[in-house]
Amino acid sequence: MARHDLSEGLGRMSKHNRGTIFLEDAALLSQTAFEGDQRVMRFEAPMCAAHATPGTFVHVATDPLIPMRRPLSIMRADAAKGWVEVCFRVRGPGMTALSGRKAGDKVSVLGPIGHGFTLHPERPRALLIGAGYGIPPMVFLADRLRGRTDASWQPLVLLSSEAPFPFRIRPSQIVVPGIPDGTIACMPMMDEWGVASRLATRAEFPGCFDGSVTQLADEWLRTLNSDVLGEVEIFACGPTPVVKASAELARRYGVPCQVSMEEHMACAVGACAGCNVAVQTPEGPAMKRVCVDGPVFDAYAVTWS
Repeated sequence: MARHDLSEGLGRMSKHNRGTIFLEDAALLSQTAFEGDQRVMRFEAPMCAAHATPGTFVHVATDPLIPMRRPLSIMRADAAKGWVEVCFRVRGPGMTALSGRKAGDKVSVLGPIGHGFTLHPERPRALLIGAGYGIPPMVFLADRLRGRTDASWQPLVLLSSEAPFPFRIRPSQIVVPGIPDGTIACMPMMDEWGVASRLATRAEFPGCFDGSVTQLADEWLRTLNSDVLGEVEIFACGPTPVVKASAELARRYGVPCQVSMEEHMACAVGACAGCNVAVQTPEGPAMKRVCVDGPVFDAYAVTWS
């Protein structure tokens, strides 16, 4: 497998990202199809797998004839076995081309890119909010949390989709106090991990909360007393309205919040500066690149329009 450290070749990339992003001719190991034209792909990409953290992403060449790469959040990574997984919906020529690749095909994968979520052991009640394309980073974060021993982590994963979920939903075997009666649907893999999860949708899927994922989060948060809230931190990813609503929830309940921002990307390595967002820094207002300065930001620092 060809591997190339890009740290010397990307002269305009910020210095703090050098030596952390790798280009790999990754073998496609598997592709699983789900309802709604969704795919979960697993690539053999050892360097990326060894350095990936929840919230980081890869820039994938979808086809040799399509010059622009596509950014895809990492859904899972196994450093020991050398693979990374991504999840995407088949839309447009790029994703259509990628969905046509077969096991054993080589796919150019650039990653891991960006700064992921930061975990704080003093806040072990992690509330993970993922909507639509924001689901994969929450799966990765939950996977990492269940393996940590630096605190008594008690994650709660709330996911939403208006299309079919990229997994087969089923009733959860894990009781979650504070969740509305009848909201019992979960991501099966989370139950297998022993991680509590619940689903929200307006598409009337059975067992799901009828409303937005942030409304479901609000229902749970309002049942907590001040001592428990002192152990909560919110992690959110999804469309801008969802991460903005998550930030508003954090302010209302006085808890920290980290959000993974989404912007259109060209280079994805900080050179084009086409994915800027406005944030507040100790030095004052600034424009930061979602790709390499993020995609994860402190929700309190983001300038929400």
